[in-house]
Amino acid sequence: MSQPSNANRIQKGILAIDQQLYNFIENEVLPKVGVDSDSYWSGFEKVIKEFTPRNKALLETRDKIQEQIDQWHLDNPTKNGEIDYPAYKAFLQEIGYLLPEGDDFTVSTENVDDEIAHIAGPQLVVPVRNARYALNATNARWGSLYDALYGTDVISDENGQEATGGYNPTRGAAVVAYAKEFLDEHFALASGSYSDATGFKVADGKLEVIQGDSSTALKDAEKFVGFVGEAASPTGILLKNNNLHAEIQIDGSHPVGKDDPAHIKDVLLESAITAIQDCEDSIAAVDAEEKVEVYRNWLGLMNGDLQETFEKGGKTRTRKQNPDREYTTPDGGTLILPGRSLLLIRNVGHLMQNPAILVDLGNGPEQIFEGLMDGLITPLLSLNDIKGKSALSNSRQGSMYIVKPKMHGPQEVEMANDLFNSVEDLLGLARNTLKIGIMDEERRMTVNLKEAIRQAKERVIFINTGFLDRTGDEMHTSMNAG
Repeated sequence: MSQPSNANRIQKGILAIDQQLYNFIENEVLPKVGVDSDSYWSGFEKVIKEFTPRNKALLETRDKIQEQIDQWHLDNPTKNGEIDYPAYKAFLQEIGYLLPEGDDFTVSTENVDDEIAHIAGPQLVVPVRNARYALNATNARWGSLYDALYGTDVISDENGQEATGGYNPTRGAAVVAYAKEFLDEHFALASGSYSDATGFKVADGKLEVIQGDSSTALKDAEKFVGFVGEAASPTGILLKNNNLHAEIQIDGSHPVGKDDPAHIKDVLLESAITAIQDCEDSIAAVDAEEKVEVYRNWLGLMNGDLQETFEKGGKTRTRKQNPDREYTTPDGGTLILPGRSLLLIRNVGHLMQNPAILVDLGNGPEQIFEGLMDGLITPLLSLNDIKGKSALSNSRQGSMYIVKPKMHGPQEVEMANDLFNSVEDLLGLARNTLKIGIMDEERRMTVNLKEAIRQAKERVIFINTGFLDRTGDEMHTSMNAG
C-alpha cells in the first residue's frame, strides 16, 4: 500500500499529524479541556512507540493461527461430513487458539452509572459522524408513546384507523385507548381504569386520580415518584416501574389534551437508556477530515454543546441535546432525571489503520493503528464530562465508556486494558476511569471469553455479542473444513 506524503503535516517526534487533525486538537480541544500541548503530544508519541509493535505482533498471531487452522483442515479432510472433533480440539489447544481456563474470579468494576449497572432498557447504536443522527440517539432517552403508536402498525389500519396524510381522529382515539390500557397494565389503579379518569391531583404526598364524583389511587402507591406543576393541578405525573419512568402529560389547551376527559395530551416514556456513538461499523471515516468530523461531534456531546441545523418540511430547524428533567417528589423534594441517553463510544478495533497520522518507527512512515488513535483521542475529548465540567452531564460517576470491537481473545483484551492504563496516566485520570465494553464477535474470543474478561475485570462493563460478525468469523475460520 502506498503511503500518503508528509505534505500538510505537523511533525511531533515520530508522528506526522495531518494539519486538519492537528489544528482541531490544538485549537478546539486542548484549550477547552485544559491539557498542555507539549505534554499531550509527547505522551501520545510514547504510547504509540510502545503499542504499535505490540499491535502488529497480535495481528501477526491472528494470521499465523489462521494459516495453521486452514492447513489442518486441508490435511485432515472430513469423513462423511464429520470432523474429528477430539483431534481438532487438541490441535487448537496445541497452537494456543484454545487457552487453559483459570479459576473463577469476580468482576470488580466500580463507579458505573445506573443505566449500565442497574437499569434494563433499550440501547441504540448510531454513527457519531452524523451530528443529526447522534443527537437523535442522545435525545431518545424520552419518547412520546402517542407518536410511537400513531406512526407504527401497533395500531391497525382497519375500521377507519388508517394513517392518512393528515391527522386521523379515529386512529388518534385508538392510540389514546391503547395508551390507557398500557397505564392500566403497568400502573394499575386501586379501582377503575385510566379511561375513567377526569383529573389528577397530589394530596398529602399521594396521587389521587379523579373519576367524576369520586377518586381512586394507585394500587401500588410506591410507583408514584413525582409531579410537575402545582400539586392541586399538576401538568405532569411521574410514575416508575422496573426502574423505568413514564410521565403522564396534562394540558387542556393541547389539540389532543382538550378532548381528553382528564386533559391527558401524551404519555412520555423513558426509552433508550443508553446509546453507543459509533466510530466503527456504522460509519466510514477513512482520512483525517472524516476523523475530525467524528471527534468534533463526540467533543460536542461530551461538552453538552453539540447542535445541528437542517431543513425539514421547508423550515430551518436546530437540534441540540435535551436538558435534564425536573420533578417535585411526593414529599416535596426535587428529583432530577437525565434528559439524555447515557452515551458510550465504540472505538475502532485493533486491525484498521488510518492516514490521519503517520508513524515512523525506523522503517519509514506508516499509517497509525486507528484503535490506538481513537484510544488516545476520544478520552481527551471526554475530559470535561469525566471531571464534571460539562454543561450537560453524561456520566454522573465520572467514568467514560468505550466499546471495543473485534478482538481475538485474552491477549488482545489485555492490550486494550494496558492501552487504557497508559491513556489514564497521560491524562491524569484515576485508574479504571475508562470502562470497556467487550464485543464478543470473533470465535477466538467466544471460546476464551472467561479469560478475556479476566484481563479487564476491573474495568469491564458488558459483554455484547455481535451475531453477524460472530457468524462471519465462524465461516471464515472454518472455510477449509468443507
